[in-house]
Amino acid sequence: MTGYLPSYVQGAWWTPAQDRVAEPGAVAGASGPLSPSKGTEVRDASTGEVVTRVSTEGLDLAGALEYARTVGHASLAALTFHQRAVLLKQFALALTERKDELYALSARTGATKTDSWVDIDGGIGVLFSYSGKGRRELPNSTVHVDGPVEPLSKDGSFLGRHVYTTLPGVAVQINAFNFPVWGSLEKFAPAFLAGMPTVVKPATPTGYLAEAMVRILVDSGLLPAGSLQLISGSVPGLFEHLRLGDLVGFTGSASTAESLRQHPAVQTGGVRFTAETDSINASVLGTDAVAGTPEFDAYVRQLVVEMTTKAGQKCTAIRRAIVPADAADDVIDAVRARIAEKTVLGDPRAEGVTMGPLASTAQRDEVLRQVQKLQDAGGQVVVGSTDAPDVRHADGSTGAAPDGAFVSPVLLRFDDAQADAVHDVEAFGPVSSLLTYRTTAEAAALVARGGGSLVTSIATHDPAQAVELATRIAPFNGRMLLLDRDDARSSTGHGSPLPNLVHGGPGRAGGGEELGGIRAVLHHMQRTAVQGSPEMLTALTGVWHAGAATNSDGRHPFRKSLAELRLGDQVVSASREVTLDDIETFAHFTGDTFYAHMDEESAAANPFFPGRVAHGYLLVSWAAGLFVDPEPGPVLANYGLENLRFITPVSPGDSIRVELTAKQITPRETDEYGEVRWDAVIRNQDDETVATYDVLTLVSKEPTGEEPGAGAAQSGATQAGAYQSGATVPV
Repeated sequence: MTGYLPSYVQGAWWTPAQDRVAEPGAVAGASGPLSPSKGTEVRDASTGEVVTRVSTEGLDLAGALEYARTVGHASLAALTFHQRAVLLKQFALALTERKDELYALSARTGATKTDSWVDIDGGIGVLFSYSGKGRRELPNSTVHVDGPVEPLSKDGSFLGRHVYTTLPGVAVQINAFNFPVWGSLEKFAPAFLAGMPTVVKPATPTGYLAEAMVRILVDSGLLPAGSLQLISGSVPGLFEHLRLGDLVGFTGSASTAESLRQHPAVQTGGVRFTAETDSINASVLGTDAVAGTPEFDAYVRQLVVEMTTKAGQKCTAIRRAIVPADAADDVIDAVRARIAEKTVLGDPRAEGVTMGPLASTAQRDEVLRQVQKLQDAGGQVVVGSTDAPDVRHADGSTGAAPDGAFVSPVLLRFDDAQADAVHDVEAFGPVSSLLTYRTTAEAAALVARGGGSLVTSIATHDPAQAVELATRIAPFNGRMLLLDRDDARSSTGHGSPLPNLVHGGPGRAGGGEELGGIRAVLHHMQRTAVQGSPEMLTALTGVWHAGAATNSDGRHPFRKSLAELRLGDQVVSASREVTLDDIETFAHFTGDTFYAHMDEESAAANPFFPGRVAHGYLLVSWAAGLFVDPEPGPVLANYGLENLRFITPVSPGDSIRVELTAKQITPRETDEYGEVRWDAVIRNQDDETVATYDVLTLVSKEPTGEEPGAGAAQSGATQAGAYQSGATVPV
């Protein structure tokens, strides 16, 4: 791979050495072939061998963005959240089948097998995670409802809701060099699930690994047209081509992020900009975690892992080890011993190597410059050395590697914990600084000096100290890890962002958020307050609202498959009287003899009850008996009950009835059934509301064969409201 690294734009592979792209009808390439000497050379991090060249000279960036906004949006808009989620799983499986190819390339970036696992398998894991969360937590439609109904009129004819709809633009994702696979996929997955097409711009030093990942996805034939494009190289003038509805997700330096944030496209043009930037993260050793305790051992183990994994090239790595003053020497000795025992520096392709080089010799030189700044500010190297190290080569020999980007793990000690440089200068490599404190408040103040971090960890088995520290430092961190003997073995670690937890941080860390489960999906959507009648909100959201039309056509809704069921299909039960004998029987049968049900005098003294009242769960049980159709049919199982509220007490002699209405219909893309949410309302003889709740059932997509009037099964590929209108949308 010594030619030009291709980009994937407008549905075709493109390189600057061509005067046209490979497929007809795609974007025009450069006006003529480039000289092989042009472009940026990318070299093997261990050997210095040229891997590829990178250039975007002649690439139609504006055309790529417009292709995403048009072709990409059209193809993604045709899919529901669930269908996109299923595709994410298929993408993950396609990458898994060919991940050996990615591992081989990853070694050239300086990544060990463990480093590659974090990047490659971690990225694939994000796809799996968002696939599962999308199907569990989002509707099988294209509109997401946020929060409860807001009544805006006394008679219920005017309501308000918040809804999320997909942004109309393109998600441009500018990634850092340290995680070319995970960094791309952790941004791509939530954008794709939201229905927003992506343009990925990987960092040049490791962009060839991102290109290989995209190529596997393209080869799979699974990508909807225009949903993913790749630009290998620089993007001059990018922000001039962006507009309202577009989004930029940036990972990189704080100074670059601030410069981009000041662009008029962001300041006044409505382009969303989120940043995850360099961060002077900290790890605090509690005063109780002395040498010999599990917390001390876990702290040292974690510190060394963060110094050596990816050669310290992690935005979440520990840059400041904040320890009690009387524990400093013990920590230094333990770190020195663990590095000597566990760390073998060298070419990742050599047997036994546990830490590889930095991504490039330019990065190596930059790290050493930053270490010198720390030394000039008072940092003393107490573990490791800044001298050029001898390393293990791919053939198993040991010696110097002048063309490799190797740096030994370095721990510096600062006698002056208030030195500005230690809280401001980041050596983005296997480098940490040790600071000491005497009080918990002082430790918290040192954490805050970082100006905002992605993560801080606290190693202590003292809940009081953990709470005090966490409370003080939470405003300065996007994530906190509380590390002790109980979770040390199961903890995913200080430096591991997880798909279901927010990744980002305030201040210097960029002020943005990525991941965090469905939160990240919603970052790619617009939340809008919608006011209207129950009928209109039902049509828009795909969720039936009280006051909208109902249908009681004489056929019990439990006799209808998903193909036949519509929002608003309803059954209203007969009434049933509640007697004192019923209450006592239920009480003795269940063992629930709470005084409100059994003691007239005590119940009457209760401000909530007029006297003895029926159990709420008796009423819910009876309601099921009143609305259930008992014969075998499309309803397969009771899936659950949610949002139960008891509103009006029921006394002996009262009667109840129930109204059950199809509220939301969610087919499952990969199963022969789906979920139906029913609105259940129990009323008394005076038409007062006794209780409200949602009943969840699993219902067959197709008629069982015993059902009259069986229609064709309806696919899950439906816009919000398709079920109530009877529309069938083909996949």
